[in-house]
Amino acid sequence: MAKTEVILTHNIVNLGGESDQVKVAAGYARNYLFPQGLAIPLTGANKRRLESLKQRRAEREAHELNTMTELAKSLSKLICVVTVKTGEDGKMFGAVTSGTIADQLKTQFDVALDKRKIHLEHPIRALGEHDVELRLHADVITKVKVRVESTTPAPVVAEAAQAAEGRREEHRTEKRGRRPEASAEKPEKADVGEKRKAEKPARSEKPGRSEKGPKPKSE
Repeated sequence: MAKTEVILTHNIVNLGGESDQVKVAAGYARNYLFPQGLAIPLTGANKRRLESLKQRRAEREAHELNTMTELAKSLSKLICVVTVKTGEDGKMFGAVTSGTIADQLKTQFDVALDKRKIHLEHPIRALGEHDVELRLHADVITKVKVRVESTTPAPVVAEAAQAAEGRREEHRTEKRGRRPEASAEKPEKADVGEKRKAEKPARSEKPGRSEKGPKPKSE
């Protein structure tokens, strides 16, 4: 495939920035770069434009650095919430990817971020909070906190059963606590009975034979 050398007039990802001289396919340059104004042929006349292109590139890169630095400060204070479905055991269905996080940043905070700037060694497969690295610029790296939450309702049947069992146990404890009070009242009733017996007048005892006086002698 024939190649041609061009001077880029705009930053092109994976190709170069303004004022860079690169070789590309002749058809790509002729059919896309030149018509879109993204590059110019490498000629003696065009080389004189290099200084102005370099100046424009320096200004763009300085602006990008300032923008990404400010964005990094803002993102480091945010918590991006991602909701997922889980099973009864709490395990997630699927995983959270850099694309998922980019979508949520756009939805929740109106931050448009290329998912390639979101660095995940592995997709997130667990609930909870995760610190995710963001490579916003060659000189700007920060982290954003991602909180993964479940949309699956927590099982309430087991909780209701546990609460009911707790109420039954509390009721049994209260009943056991009342029994000693009832038994403590019985001796009081007995004491009342003893008291009544003590209050009854003692029966008069008949004098025994030994108490009778001597019979009078007959004259």
